Amino acid sequence: MTQTTTRAAPQYIFEANEKPSLPLFDVPLIKATDESVKGYGALVSDADKFEIEIVTWPAQGWRPIDAGSGDEGGITEGIFSAEWDGDVLMGRNDAVNGEYVLGWSCDPQQALSAQAGVPKKDIVREHIILWHFNYHPDGGQLFFPLDQQPFLLPVALPGDDIKPEKVVAFWCDGSQGLYIHPGIWHDGIFPISDRQRFLDRQGKVHARVSCDFGEEFGVYLKVPLMLPSA
Repeated sequence: MTQTTTRAAPQYIFEANEKPSLPLFDVPLIKATDESVKGYGALVSDADKFEIEIVTWPAQGWRPIDAGSGDEGGITEGIFSAEWDGDVLMGRNDAVNGEYVLGWSCDPQQALSAQAGVPKKDIVREHIILWHFNYHPDGGQLFFPLDQQPFLLPVALPGDDIKPEKVVAFWCDGSQGLYIHPGIWHDGIFPISDRQRFLDRQGKVHARVSCDFGEEFGVYLKVPLMLPSA
């Protein structure tokens, strides 16, 4: 018998120090290529020519969904912006009117949302610490860089049995966008620079299934911001 667990929706806006100090789980960083992203999605050179997958609404019983129905919600799009505010990475997705604390560059108990007197050029960030993942069962999602700068996207393959060791992160050089299939676990899109903007295009239903790694596994995910030197 399948059990459905009811959980409160995650709170995406909060002070970093509201989260506890926890051990960090290292996530491998992989250069995004046509081959390496297979199964997760695809690299996209022309956003206007790329079609977003929409998943047919699931049948509620033994009667099937009528052919040609259940996939007519369409897509929505807008600007997804990500910006470092001191040690805290903030995100905003205008496509779904969402605002988020995406992560930190240090222990959340030490993270400052504004580093008074420290010029941005003097802030050196080596990694991002993530607390959360989600996936969209209703459709795929495209992140296309408008500023043509490198960025990261941590992901995991579909399945509700998500675990930290199933997560990888793709490093993209900014010359192409990255599309993820429906059901792919992810969080926001992460800039290497202080701020970056992306065209976000995704299913309009915007169903969301979430995982709080701190609450479920007692760890945060640690992702390096740069590929290791050859």
